Amino acid sequence: MLINKAGDMTPYDMGRKPYRQNTLLLPLIWIASWFMTRNGKLKIRKIGLEGLNPPYLVLSQHQGFSDYYITPLALFHRRANYVSDVEGFAAFGKWLYRQIGCVATRRYAGDPALVRNIRHVVEKNGDIIVIYPEARHSNVGTHSDLPKSVGKLVKLLGLPVVVQKLHGSYLTSPIWDEEHRRKVPLCSTLEKVLTPEDITSLSAEEITTLLNEHFKYDEYRWQYENGIRIDYANRSEGLHNVLYLCPNCRMEYAMRSHAHVLECAVCGKAWEMDEFGRLSATEGNTEFPHIPDWYEYERHETQKQIAGGTYHLDVEVLVDALPNEKGFVHLGKGRLTHNPDGFVFAVADQGEPRYFSSRAMHSVHTEYNYRGKGNCIVLSTRGCCYYLYPVHKDCNITKIQFATEEFYARVKSNYPGVVKNTE
Repeated sequence: MLINKAGDMTPYDMGRKPYRQNTLLLPLIWIASWFMTRNGKLKIRKIGLEGLNPPYLVLSQHQGFSDYYITPLALFHRRANYVSDVEGFAAFGKWLYRQIGCVATRRYAGDPALVRNIRHVVEKNGDIIVIYPEARHSNVGTHSDLPKSVGKLVKLLGLPVVVQKLHGSYLTSPIWDEEHRRKVPLCSTLEKVLTPEDITSLSAEEITTLLNEHFKYDEYRWQYENGIRIDYANRSEGLHNVLYLCPNCRMEYAMRSHAHVLECAVCGKAWEMDEFGRLSATEGNTEFPHIPDWYEYERHETQKQIAGGTYHLDVEVLVDALPNEKGFVHLGKGRLTHNPDGFVFAVADQGEPRYFSSRAMHSVHTEYNYRGKGNCIVLSTRGCCYYLYPVHKDCNITKIQFATEEFYARVKSNYPGVVKNTE
């Protein structure tokens, strides 16, 4: 992990105009991307792109780390700019990241400067802008609902919209075990789904609804139906981070994983993950052969707890701050709480608590074993990203994500009894 040794908390200049992709670096980008995707024998298909010239908007599914290598090859031979989290600027260096066309943002923290920079890319430079609107890698190979702001941005730009649909990226390196890459076929489909005329005739809400339909995917279903074998011996290690609730004894946070086995440390029930991504109980009934069904069961249980007023989060956390490209500043121990109003966290001897309203967060960024430090959630302001690592094991960041999404949905639907935070 890159450490900001000077403790410099000066925010990254998000308003700085992005560079056009350096044409001298484009061949290196394409070569590196080819090497990173060659084991998957990447196949690229294009629908409706005949005669389409920049500028236009590319909205891509965000299944996993391989997305960053697939997209440049899918857009070959065009140059493009990519909206990317500040984390990338810290990891690879501000100069290089700007030269390869990245535009800085912070996840789940609205910033008018990003919109201005996107408009600069397409209106001033006449280039392609690529956005991953799901904003994080997929947890179990399924999509995340797009925020309403996507439709508003499409209306504002008025440009042709191309959607990139992917297969294999999640399965190659699932977010709960990105250190170990599996050999999986990779596919990219670029499809023009909206013209400027379509955009004029549709409302922002209708555009978001249409795009959500195009973004739906289920990688475990795709794997099973296409007979794609993953024979990696430790294929389930880390899966307990997202499948944290035992469906047999209903105990939370007791799931463990090793090799190709997922098991509960309380009741002892175990499930094996086969080479085609299906689960089967070693004894008794198999509650959820399909991994996303288990995941949605956990979401439903979290929603029930919120409806019953029993959901509560109050945990000790370790806090790292990422204000700029110079790296992380360790702030020490803090306290994180979460309720219908939103998140509050405070760091000892670091001034006033920080508030994050449920009204402004349609989801939260999660990381599993982030850079070897453990599981964390990321709360961002326009000036800083805060990486919060729960100290104890009596909580789960996937459940926190479910709760964040449910609180947001309730606020937006004016659900009775939900306190509206007007910050």
